[in-house]
Amino acid sequence: MIELLHITERSLWESAEAAGTYAMSTRGKTLQEVGFVHCSFPHQVRAVAELLYGTDPAPGELVLLVIDPRRLDGVPVRVEEAVPGGERFPHLYGPLPVSAVTEVRAWPRPEERSQKERMLAGDLYLADDPELAADALRAGELAERYNASSVTDQPARQALLRELLGEVGEDVVVRPPLSVDYGQYVSIGARTFVNCGAVLLDVAPIRIGEDVQIGPNVQLLTPTHPLAPEPRRAKWEAAKPITIGDNVWLGGGVIVCPGVTIGANTVVGAGSVVTRDLPADVVAVGNPARVVRDVPRS
Repeated sequence: MIELLHITERSLWESAEAAGTYAMSTRGKTLQEVGFVHCSFPHQVRAVAELLYGTDPAPGELVLLVIDPRRLDGVPVRVEEAVPGGERFPHLYGPLPVSAVTEVRAWPRPEERSQKERMLAGDLYLADDPELAADALRAGELAERYNASSVTDQPARQALLRELLGEVGEDVVVRPPLSVDYGQYVSIGARTFVNCGAVLLDVAPIRIGEDVQIGPNVQLLTPTHPLAPEPRRAKWEAAKPITIGDNVWLGGGVIVCPGVTIGANTVVGAGSVVTRDLPADVVAVGNPARVVRDVPRS
């Protein structure tokens, strides 16, 4: 769900709370005058606030309304161009029920989180951020060196792997080439084997247990994107962690989607796409992967 946001004067919101509905648009104009309540997507709200109220509003003067579109009680929402050929914004064609406002924040907020902090919290963030770009560049350079390392110099290869990844247990083998986003959010337990062509997109943590077998060209993908087109066009994204339990076997070409946990001892057949959690001690195959039997105990 993408929240809708609206910046307003605190006094106007306090009056609306008493009335039960909010019926202002922007620049002091009412819903009746404009025809809709102008809202913003998360990536738009700062620019809108600066346009309407400047970059340095008086402390306590403004509030940010966080709106859950599921609570609008039938009020239509249309995503429309603010001006012909311009950016598209969500507009509410009816008064905003106070009950649809899930949070009222002071604006500007005293402490804004960095994009990296937003990313690590699992919230929407902008990947086109200098701090994140520097982390990704570091990972890319280390991965390039690791993938070019000599098979005859295993100590040097292992040293590069430990520098690239967040945690590497004893006797771990990862055959190049290996692709990561940041590397530092990947942990691999002892005695795990990762075959060539692994793609570990660790925007959120990827935790791989001990004694895991990972076939060639397996993809563990934590990033996700908004379904709504406007925030996706503005490059907002998020991520959900992936956890692979001890002694799991992922066949060649398996894809594990964001937010999935696979229980210990489970086997996933080659080419399967895992979109939901899998319990321990089962065999799963297909797209999407489905449990077809229990793991034999002998």
